[in-house]
Amino acid sequence: MEVGRPVFLCGALAYPAVLRLILGPSVPGAAAHLAGHRAIYPKADAVPLIVASDSPLPGHLIGEPEADCARRLEAVATVLGLEWRNVTLAGGAGQARAAARWQDGGGPQDAGLAQWEAVWAPMLVEVCVVVLRLLPSTTPAVLARRLPQMLLAAAGRLRAAGAPSPAAVRRAPGEVQIAALDLPYAGFFGVEEYRLLYARFNGGLSAEVLRSVFTSGDAVTVLPYDLARDRVLLIEQFRMGPLSRGDRNPWQLEAVAGRIDPGETPEEAGRREAVEEAGLAVGALLPVAEYYPTTGAVSEYLYSYVGLCDLPDGTAGVFGLEVEAEDIRGHLLPFDALMDLVTAGEVTNAALLISALWLQRERPRLRAAR
Repeated sequence: MEVGRPVFLCGALAYPAVLRLILGPSVPGAAAHLAGHRAIYPKADAVPLIVASDSPLPGHLIGEPEADCARRLEAVATVLGLEWRNVTLAGGAGQARAAARWQDGGGPQDAGLAQWEAVWAPMLVEVCVVVLRLLPSTTPAVLARRLPQMLLAAAGRLRAAGAPSPAAVRRAPGEVQIAALDLPYAGFFGVEEYRLLYARFNGGLSAEVLRSVFTSGDAVTVLPYDLARDRVLLIEQFRMGPLSRGDRNPWQLEAVAGRIDPGETPEEAGRREAVEEAGLAVGALLPVAEYYPTTGAVSEYLYSYVGLCDLPDGTAGVFGLEVEAEDIRGHLLPFDALMDLVTAGEVTNAALLISALWLQRERPRLRAAR
């Protein structure tokens, strides 16, 4: 960021909650407008685009930011992939520097501010919170490479915050003090390292402890089931977890599964994955369970469903997205054959086991009601 020039905050940086994170709760400066531009709010992106227009673009103007503010501003701009430009402000307000995703020569269809605020703005704010929390120990360039994964994680945190949390047996939520947060590994997945204190059952707080967690976005699983034919479709693919453990056969039988993209619901993700991994159009999605597969070390949260659909002979094939190097084979099996595989120990995937046992319990009711 160029030193010695006013800064005009627009687009993602001008969203009120982001402004407060960067500038502080008092938000110094004043409203201003950028001549000849407007914002476009894409349907599938957390960062608005700034395009040429006859109308002025509203934003926020500050003088040369202090060192801490400049550091926060530069970090958020880098992670969001914003480009700095010299701009001319409307109303004779002069020149300034502005960071945005500039779109020269038009842009995608504008979904509108209201839809963007409902879907993407909360995720954008969550990403900015994490960026600023990690800033002392992790460079913005490292975080920028993980923006898609950070949005996945942000969507998961928002779902978690809005979900019910029954506590009929377990304790009510207790105090957790996070003393420090670090990101020692940041690839497609991440590893977060916490120094924290937590409420103990006998009262008071624990000593400070070091805990690491493998971070991953929320995911969905769908077990396709044909009520009339009483058969299921399983998929089979190569998996790194079993290979790393030393399993003699890293090819695993599973339900259809995949990450829930930012802006998707679990149900939308399940239907999309059924098409991508098995070529299936699924009808009703019956909720099986929502759960953490490995609470001690992994942040992943699963939404599992049984998906009702037609599974005639010839349905199973080889599917998967080439861009994700997927090689996925389908298996059509009578329901009883699935349970034989469970008994024999050939099914070792947790989501498939849970869904198979749920279907074993609910299958008589479902078939009687068809």
